[in-house]
Amino acid sequence: MSVLVVGLSHRSAPIDLLERVVLDAEGARGLATRLRAGEHVEEVLVLSTCNRLEVVVEAATFHGALEQIGVALGEISGLGAEELATHLFVHFDDRAVCHLFELACGLDSMAVGESQVLGQLRDALARAQRYGHLGPSLNPLVQQALRVGKRAHAETAIDDVSRSLVTLGLDRARSVLGELGGARTVVLGAGAMSGLAVATLVREGVTDLVVVNRTPERAARLAAQHGMRSAGWSELAEEVASADLVLTCTGAVGHVLDAATLARGRAGTGRDEQPVVLLDLALPRDVAAEAAELPGVHLWGLAELQQEASGASAEDAPDAEAGPVRAVRELVTSEVASHLTERHTARLGPTLAALRSSAARVVDAEMARLDQRLPHLPEDERAEVRHTVRRVVDKLLHTPTTRVKQLQAGREPADYAHALRELFDLDSREVATVSTPPLGVADSVSEITGEVGRR
Repeated sequence: MSVLVVGLSHRSAPIDLLERVVLDAEGARGLATRLRAGEHVEEVLVLSTCNRLEVVVEAATFHGALEQIGVALGEISGLGAEELATHLFVHFDDRAVCHLFELACGLDSMAVGESQVLGQLRDALARAQRYGHLGPSLNPLVQQALRVGKRAHAETAIDDVSRSLVTLGLDRARSVLGELGGARTVVLGAGAMSGLAVATLVREGVTDLVVVNRTPERAARLAAQHGMRSAGWSELAEEVASADLVLTCTGAVGHVLDAATLARGRAGTGRDEQPVVLLDLALPRDVAAEAAELPGVHLWGLAELQQEASGASAEDAPDAEAGPVRAVRELVTSEVASHLTERHTARLGPTLAALRSSAARVVDAEMARLDQRLPHLPEDERAEVRHTVRRVVDKLLHTPTTRVKQLQAGREPADYAHALRELFDLDSREVATVSTPPLGVADSVSEITGEVGRR
């Protein structure tokens, strides 16, 4: 079994396609449950954000799992297999591990180095753990990815490079409104992105801000954290009509703000000619595209921000790669190498346990022959002979098993487990089922293999 990552993101698909596959928490859970029930997927985690949908699985079979995921994504998006395939990315095994680590560090984000993805990945992990979709492979792998992401932000200057979607949007808003401190601001939604938006706006000096959400309690809680006010969903049109800046990310299906509602509200407040900036960070879009045709309305969504982020990344790439981004890539390379070394070494565990089991059977057989030849041998002497034979076996096996672990952990490890099975004529079926060493050699196996039996 191996790790497989399949998905779509802003790097592989246009925004209008991503809109068709975006999933809320319940949708992500449903997709994971469906895939986990298939015969080709052992473990699964689904990450759905405003600019990506990724499925991470421990695959029993590569092609079977890939087909299973492709069919599910095709049904969600309504795309045929051929059209969908042109936008999917697939990472397998070592490359999948590297991708997860880069993702957690923000290197694969629309705004390079942003830290929001860490929280999104953490939420996806918690959801997968809660519903029993993870096991001994993906659970530690994703947790390690989160640790790598934290290290990237703590040990490098990647935060100086990162510009979140909110920050990019506010730059656009400044080009229309000037400094934002005095802007009357409305934030629609109370989720993670909205929370980031409110915190960023407060840091920008905004003092007149209202949070509007379908669930009043959530809006009130978010607003109270920053000393701002909240409003109910029924007040949305009124609040937006008098706003200078509206930032929306509700996760709703369908538009929450259309051109007609906006036009009526602005006319009623006498602001139909005044400039207003609408930053739509939702997938699907919260604001109807026709709103941009109204006088004074400046509407920017993820597609426009993606274009700007991509352009800035291309322009700044040489300096970025020479500084924080390069440092993070080096960190990722080191962490991936460490993970692969541990994984390669762990794969030896069942074979080494089977080898010890085989040796124990030889000892038992020889002691049985001794019992037949010397039936009157005193019990204390018999125990001493057994102990001596076991010590000889342990000493003979210690050096080759220790050395094979060192070789397996090399830069380009060969299949030393296979070599051991061939040299000692080990039964592959026994290797697959061994989880703990036999009695009498437990200490030796623990000393040599460490984590035997956990995988």
